[in-house]
Amino acid sequence: MVRTVADTGSTNADLLALAQAGAGEGMWLRADRQSAGRGRQGRDWASPAGNLYASVLVRLRPSDPAAATLALVAAVALDETVGTFLPDRARLKWPNDLLIDGAKLSGILLERAADAVVIGIGVNLAHHPDLPDRPATSFSAAGVAVEPAMFLDVLAEIFSRWLSRWRGEGLAPIRARWLERAHPIGTALTARLSDGTAIDGLFDGLDPDGALNLRLASGERRVIHAADVFLL
Repeated sequence: MVRTVADTGSTNADLLALAQAGAGEGMWLRADRQSAGRGRQGRDWASPAGNLYASVLVRLRPSDPAAATLALVAAVALDETVGTFLPDRARLKWPNDLLIDGAKLSGILLERAADAVVIGIGVNLAHHPDLPDRPATSFSAAGVAVEPAMFLDVLAEIFSRWLSRWRGEGLAPIRARWLERAHPIGTALTARLSDGTAIDGLFDGLDPDGALNLRLASGERRVIHAADVFLL
């Protein structure tokens, strides 16, 4: 089920409220524009008309994998969706960014209330911002025009399929797909931790739980569970 509104503050905030009122799993909320869109770590997410601003509700079950790994589910589903319009152009970057030629195309934000996890997905279709700390891009900049409603129709079907695999097979197939679609092992990265520390290293895959592995210059492997990650 997809509900569409012209304007709202945040599709994530609205869908969390709907979840608390009893909305069921699989509900999508899409807005033409947002006035209070959010990215990771509380960043503002610019929301001009023409891009995708959508959120989906997942109801956790006792047998489900860790809720945080839904970020990988959303990432591989989004990558596959983008690939239907821009074949083999995008690459994944931990934890859940999608890049085209090193520039940010999309963002994913997970928020949870009790058994409800809301996954917000923003994709630069018609426009992209000028970010202070990284390049950004859009479908339009890549020479492809896609309407948000059409993009979401494809994404919703693909996300449902990957969610079913996550539930039925665990994280392993999602992790394998993520690694297949990510930048290569050995890619130089910087991880900026919440305390401001920056750690440089080489991408060394993912732990079984989806955490980032960095190989440091000393040869030590550092496991990163939360950070902003930048390609060097």
